[in-house]
Amino acid sequence: MSHLKHLRVESDGDLAVVTVDRQDKLNALNAEVVRELGLVLEGFREDDQVRGVILTGAGEKAFVAGADIGELAGMDPLTSVEVSRQGQDVFMAIERFPKPVLAAVGGYALGGGCELALACHLRLASDNARLGLPEVGLGLLPGFGGTVRLARLVGLGRAVELTLTGEMITADQALESGLVSGVVPRAQLMPKAKELLRKVTKNGPVAVRLALESIYRALDGSTNEALDHESTLFGLLASTADMKEGTEAFLEKRKPEFKGC
Repeated sequence: MSHLKHLRVESDGDLAVVTVDRQDKLNALNAEVVRELGLVLEGFREDDQVRGVILTGAGEKAFVAGADIGELAGMDPLTSVEVSRQGQDVFMAIERFPKPVLAAVGGYALGGGCELALACHLRLASDNARLGLPEVGLGLLPGFGGTVRLARLVGLGRAVELTLTGEMITADQALESGLVSGVVPRAQLMPKAKELLRKVTKNGPVAVRLALESIYRALDGSTNEALDHESTLFGLLASTADMKEGTEAFLEKRKPEFKGC
């Protein structure tokens, strides 16, 4: 992916590691970074060699420190709506991606950076991580889905408090709130992120994809609709070779060899 200006993409077995690399701007998001994130994820969608994706930021200081304030300052009402919707579309594509996406959050994850982490399926933080949605301090509000996703993760009351105060919280506070699933030393962030994600990718890839679909589909409908859809997906998995392999491997007391079909 030599055409990318702000992202680095590396492979480690069945994992793809995507690094936002604008260290002079603390990896801040601008329209080009958001566009490149969308392109990279779309390229992974049909790549059978990629079973999981890690998103992270370059350097020791920041995951993604926020949106590019210089770009925001030049917006008018029409362009701001366009910027918001473009970001929402890409972040929704991350949330609904059929393979697990993990945010390895080292350093600052503020504003759009926090929203990027919220859009991922899993979040692991380094001990120097700081997270928050400070947009109200700029006379704005989170525009890439933060007002929707934060409440789902940490509860309404805490989400309202964090959004309206713009408070920045530590990694340990994020863990206590349920915003991240673990906190590790900064030097161990990437190894631990890969270790966590491989706990997912060792499982049947079709089952993982449909489990993600069931979880996120349930956010948009009634309980009965969500249960009906879950049953349909459960039945669909019963027709797969992976399901047969998984159950046989369990009965034979061996590790399954999933093929993704």
